[in-house]
Amino acid sequence: MLWLLFLTLPGPGDPNLGREQRGTVGVHDVPPGRWPWQASLRRHSKEREQWEHVCGGSLVHLQWVLTAAHCIGRRQASAFRVQVGQLRLYDPDRLMKVTEIIPHPDYNHLLSAKGGADIALLRLEAPVTLSPHIQVVSLPPASLRVPEKKMCWVTGWGDVRLGGPLRPPHHLQEAEVPVMGNEVCNRHYQNSSADAARQIIKDDMLCAGSEGRDSCQGDSGGPLVCSWNDTWVQVGIVSWGDICGHRDLPGVYTRVTSYVSWIHQYVLSPGH
Repeated sequence: MLWLLFLTLPGPGDPNLGREQRGTVGVHDVPPGRWPWQASLRRHSKEREQWEHVCGGSLVHLQWVLTAAHCIGRRQASAFRVQVGQLRLYDPDRLMKVTEIIPHPDYNHLLSAKGGADIALLRLEAPVTLSPHIQVVSLPPASLRVPEKKMCWVTGWGDVRLGGPLRPPHHLQEAEVPVMGNEVCNRHYQNSSADAARQIIKDDMLCAGSEGRDSCQGDSGGPLVCSWNDTWVQVGIVSWGDICGHRDLPGVYTRVTSYVSWIHQYVLSPGH
């Protein structure tokens, strides 16, 4: 499954930055109720006259959605809508307005996702109503260390093969991906870079994926979850990568444990 990078409406802060238009295999339709925190972030397309899916997200609180900062760019809250509880895009939509966007203060618009701190919170206009298809995902403790080679799951409506967008009915896809240690991941990315001395994979990033198992365009902002103590916890946010599904260049995710305390400033504070 490929990144929820932006499939349409390119512009400042566009998520296609840093992610080549190549897809992957190893994904399949999600059964009902399996990942009930998955959200779809929408922007309005004048050309198609609809609120079009541009990124993924996850419900981390009844009124807050977690996503990638590069999905937002410098746009206002009114530019977005959110859909939750849906397996197939646009079938049917019950879109919610976004009333507040809080990108992480360390996110750099010029560097985009590769600069780190690629995380943002969206406040919905009203709390969602929980159901078997709408649930809040658990966040990990800040102390959690995700071991190398642990198998986790990434979900989204992004591309599903080389240059192949997800076709109607746009059913949510899932892929099981192995975690790669940051040092190994950084070496792989350095080997493919002209700047081999620079640290490419930063401490607030997490790598996961293998040949044919990855996220890609259209999956940005979506969750990477691992099973921990019999509970699904979100350890990553789809952020960037160079080639979807490449053996040595796994997907790069925002490491949620690096930002748990920042998230809790908003989702647990009075008045939010």
